[in-house]
Amino acid sequence: MTSATWIAYIDGSALPNPGRMRIGGIAYAPDGASHRFSQALGHTGCNNEAEAVAAIHALTWLQGMGAREVLLHTDSSILAAQMAEPAAKPIARLAALYEQARALRASFVQLEVRWVPRHKNTVADALARGEAAPADDAVDAAAMTSMA
Repeated sequence: MTSATWIAYIDGSALPNPGRMRIGGIAYAPDGASHRFSQALGHTGCNNEAEAVAAIHALTWLQGMGAREVLLHTDSSILAAQMAEPAAKPIARLAALYEQARALRASFVQLEVRWVPRHKNTVADALARGEAAPADDAVDAAAMTSMA
């Protein structure tokens, strides 16, 4: 990764699971600016579906912002495995979503997806639950510097 790398944290939730889905995330631009999203989805599904939709949303948005290098953090080990090359064993019900997320890889010069524990994904987790994100991004910023 270089100084031109965007660093993003994403999360998806379904309450109950399965249930109403929400997605959220935060992206740190190379200039240090942060950009957040928090959105309720119009249908129900499971946590794994919400995580994949969060990845698609974030990668599409980053593509539109002109990001060429991205380090994407998720607390979903399933999403991280599905985004790996070669991808993990397909999950039939969600195969189309994971394929859509993987197809976005071609939009970037470099895309790395890393699993992080939930306690290092607090801002994205709060945004995905529709809660106010912690006022201080220090938890994710600290994770950003220790994980990069």
